[in-house]
Amino acid sequence: MISNQLPALQVVVPLIAAAFCLVLARPLGAWLITFAASAASMTVSFLMLTTVMESGVIDYAFGGWAAPFGIAYRVDLVNAYVLMIVSTISTVVSVFARASVTSEIETHNQGFFYTAWLLCLTGLLGITITGDAFNLFVFLEISSLSSYALIAMGADRRALTAAYQYLIMGTIGATFILIGVGLLYALTGTLNMLDLAQRLPDVANTRTARTGFAFLTVGLGLKIALFPLHLWLPNAYAYAPSAVSAFLAATATKVAVYVLLRFVFSVFGVEFALGAMPLALGLAILGSVAVLSASTIAIFQQNLKRMLAYSSVAQIGYLALGVSLATPAGLTATLLHLFNHALMKGALFVALGCIAWRIGSSRLQDFAGLGYRMPWTMGAFVVGGLSLIGVPLTAGFISKWYLILAALEKGWWPITVVIIAGSLLAVIYIWRVVERAYLAKPPAETSRGEAPASMLIPAWLLAIANLYFGSHTDLSVGIAARAAASLFGATL
Repeated sequence: MISNQLPALQVVVPLIAAAFCLVLARPLGAWLITFAASAASMTVSFLMLTTVMESGVIDYAFGGWAAPFGIAYRVDLVNAYVLMIVSTISTVVSVFARASVTSEIETHNQGFFYTAWLLCLTGLLGITITGDAFNLFVFLEISSLSSYALIAMGADRRALTAAYQYLIMGTIGATFILIGVGLLYALTGTLNMLDLAQRLPDVANTRTARTGFAFLTVGLGLKIALFPLHLWLPNAYAYAPSAVSAFLAATATKVAVYVLLRFVFSVFGVEFALGAMPLALGLAILGSVAVLSASTIAIFQQNLKRMLAYSSVAQIGYLALGVSLATPAGLTATLLHLFNHALMKGALFVALGCIAWRIGSSRLQDFAGLGYRMPWTMGAFVVGGLSLIGVPLTAGFISKWYLILAALEKGWWPITVVIIAGSLLAVIYIWRVVERAYLAKPPAETSRGEAPASMLIPAWLLAIANLYFGSHTDLSVGIAARAAASLFGATL
């Protein structure tokens, strides 16, 4: 039955589609293949999420070789949840990409662009679904290498520098992760995550286990863009093509956070990772500094893609704060914000891409009167901005509210102060855009017009999702709470 092959199809479909894009190399055909593969992956992820919620964990052994001798995919509620986020964002943003890519990338390069897009999607989905630590590293490299290529295709020549900087930082992070995985293999004799979780408690007090954990957390910190390891992110998001900024901002760092959660809670265990090792305190400090410093820097940015990039660094700080609490409530808030941040940042970057398509700029000085020249596009941007701030009845409010409740439950009231301060700083940098768009006088002889419907509809789909999940929380909060409970129960 095809339903038994869903875990394999999740990764194989976009991988094979990437090869077809490369062979076809025609813009329209490559885009159709990309959209179809993303939609198929989204369908598979929803089917697996439904199956896991109803029937429990899905185990899949490639070639019939059972773990730990073969490569196994093991789908539980946590990674089914992340698979759904990644594949849905790819599908929605790929609709936007059709017109955006046509305007930003030369025709003869568009086939290569969509090939890299699908390879990046393959890598992100593979990282999330695999139950093998080395297989995870392989997929990490697939997603990273294709990300470098996607960023380098930006029209601004600074995209090449940004891609090179990301390559250097990403390679260092990947090397640290590989060393960490190698040390765990030397210590336990296995690469299967379920086996690792069973064998590590017996050797957890050894220097090798502690060193392996340290290498993994630093390497993943680079991939997550956790302060102060975030220096690659602002330029990468600012100078990449608009569709790439939206796709990566909503998915790449979320998958890296998932990997950190998987190793911390499922492989090493809470007592070792957040008890014996000083990770909880480190995440609390670095997360707090990220929220306050990155939000402050965002206020002074003139390029709005850089502003949103620094905002992403701050949002990653919120995710780190939730993990640092080391409680089911804190982890629920982190998983919830993982989903909500993908929605809000996707909406903001897609709306900004619509604006850049129309006026040819992402600089604040060019936004004068834009609220009246592009009312629907700015409306979507404002909704995303309100969610980013955490205004009630938006998705961003829900995750921040749960994070505040978790901090108060733990008795860590300074975390609450940081969250509120970060939201107030977000008010400032979002207001600067709103003020310029609605209160500044537009230049003389400016035309009124929106982006094409194929770009505007994805922006509003994501904006409406921010509003829907801000008022209907049963699904998002329910899945996040169940996923957090499974991680704390060490159910891999």
